[in-house]
Amino acid sequence: MLLKINQLTKSYKINREEKFPALKGVDLEFNKGEMIAVIGESGSGKSTLMNVLGGLDKDYQGKVLFKGKDLKGLKEKELDKYRKNQVGFIFQSFNLIPHLSVLDNITIAMTLSNIGKEERTKRAKEILKEVGLEDQMKKKPNQLSGGQKQRVAIARALINDPEIILADEPTGSLDSETSAQIMKIIEKIADQGKLVIIVTHSERVAKNCNRIVEIADGLIIKDQKNNDSRVLPSEKKSEKGKQNLSFMSAIGLSFKNMREKLTRNILVALGASIGITSVIIMLSIGNGVEKYITNTMNEFVNPLVVEVNKKSQTTDTTTQNPGSIMMAATTPFTDEEIAELAQVKDVKEVEKAYAKTSYNSFSIQLGEEKKAFQSLATLSKNVTSENITEGDMPKAGEILISASLNEQYAESLIGQEVILNTEVGGKKLEGTYVVSGLFGEISSMMSNINIVYLNYGDLESMAVEAGAVIEPNTVYLSTDKESKVQGIKDTIKEMGYEGSIQEQLLEMFTEMLSVMTYILSAIAAISLVVSAIMILVVLYISVVERTKEIGVLKAIGARRKDIKRIFVAEAFLIGLVSGLIGILVAVLLMLGINFLTNKLYEVDLVVISVYYALFGLGVSIVISVLAGLYPAAKGARLDPVESLRRE
Repeated sequence: MLLKINQLTKSYKINREEKFPALKGVDLEFNKGEMIAVIGESGSGKSTLMNVLGGLDKDYQGKVLFKGKDLKGLKEKELDKYRKNQVGFIFQSFNLIPHLSVLDNITIAMTLSNIGKEERTKRAKEILKEVGLEDQMKKKPNQLSGGQKQRVAIARALINDPEIILADEPTGSLDSETSAQIMKIIEKIADQGKLVIIVTHSERVAKNCNRIVEIADGLIIKDQKNNDSRVLPSEKKSEKGKQNLSFMSAIGLSFKNMREKLTRNILVALGASIGITSVIIMLSIGNGVEKYITNTMNEFVNPLVVEVNKKSQTTDTTTQNPGSIMMAATTPFTDEEIAELAQVKDVKEVEKAYAKTSYNSFSIQLGEEKKAFQSLATLSKNVTSENITEGDMPKAGEILISASLNEQYAESLIGQEVILNTEVGGKKLEGTYVVSGLFGEISSMMSNINIVYLNYGDLESMAVEAGAVIEPNTVYLSTDKESKVQGIKDTIKEMGYEGSIQEQLLEMFTEMLSVMTYILSAIAAISLVVSAIMILVVLYISVVERTKEIGVLKAIGARRKDIKRIFVAEAFLIGLVSGLIGILVAVLLMLGINFLTNKLYEVDLVVISVYYALFGLGVSIVISVLAGLYPAAKGARLDPVESLRRE
């Protein structure tokens, strides 16, 4: 015995007080190979009986036993598996999914079982040949006649090789000739040993069955054999492999679904991409400005040299690099501290340096012409030939002066012998030097700052003559590879030292810039909220539009998780497409903006990094998927019986 019903009772609520009894203690037994007609007036309980037998309705009393196992005691996923593998539905209204081809309509049950495309197609072709539609597999349902649609529905019911076929008025919408053809196909199915149960009003259909069960007012009033029974021995049904719809299969199915509303989905993706583009552009502008400032401030700095200063509460404005003002610590380094710095990993050379600023005691004199300068600093490897705008780097007995200082004299000082007046430790220092070259400022804020560079040895000699002592207040650490510089900087910070004031100012500025960038990005991200709401609404509408389709999917064994996965996959695709569009638009905007800023200022204002592009894509997908969760959950919760009734 394949299927048995024992005291099956089913009632529908009319209101809080009243219930309508659709089935009243029904007892029936069914065997393999039987072709049974269930007849009765409308409202007698035929369709209710079919829904219970098919596992669509589990709100009943009594027992429904499949091979001795009570369907009532099955978990939801086990009941889904029962519908998927053991039951095939044939509906009066065909219930084909309109946007899928004949082949896809037939194989969708196998897709839910995660069976490979090659195997699905092979099985579908075999069944299509059996029902005479092998040349129609690429057509859509609206291109078929009623008889052809019913054959597709039959093929879909057979695709997973079920043991039970439930047919609800399979010839109700067909003419007599087509009905006869369909009945012959159904008879062949029963001959293969399957249990076929047909709900019908047609006496002609009932006469073709070998057993007739008549229902009236929820009771079995007749159960008779029409002709010889074709009960066949039960064969062991082979278990299928994977039984779950994979996410990749859901993606493929969702892609086919989305093509039906292609224009709408593209417009949604375009709308959602606006927010992604805005966020990427805001982040990229911040990145471009930061890179420009960093490159500008580091343009004249040797990338292999790290400046080290001691922390001090008292700082003087001084210059350590050509064209840049810094606050250099006045606290000098001891020999032990310099030796300690020399031991830092990857440091190849250590240079001592001295710098001081004064607004009234520094001057250069050429003949009778005497001009003041503000900053004095010793040379190091941090000063390179790229800093020189005219002339050469100074050797012993030579100095390097700023171009702004040179402009104050009637003639160029390059090659001229001048008297240098400075002050160290409260003692006046004076020496005669040749001006070897000039360096320029890199910003207008430097135009009023006059700077002089000389060799550390020359400054020491002047100090010795004046009875003063030069104590280095800056140390430069050199390495051999630029990749090692950051590690050295991190180490000196851990040791309690500071980098150059230039670096400190740059770090402070970039932090401020980052905060502003994130604020602007957050403002731009408001549009992402609008995008999420738009996606949620579109997917919600999609669930409403496809209620009957959801019912069909559940009838052929789709789990709640499968329905949810299909709609989440659609949200994923919308997010993916909108993210890619957002990246494309952002890149085009970057090219356009940078074209203009390069012509005007010779700078790339917008710099999109791979990280920003991936971030934008990820945000787009996450927001879309989150927006799709509610519609997906709603679709998954739909009752299959109610869904199939939806017109």
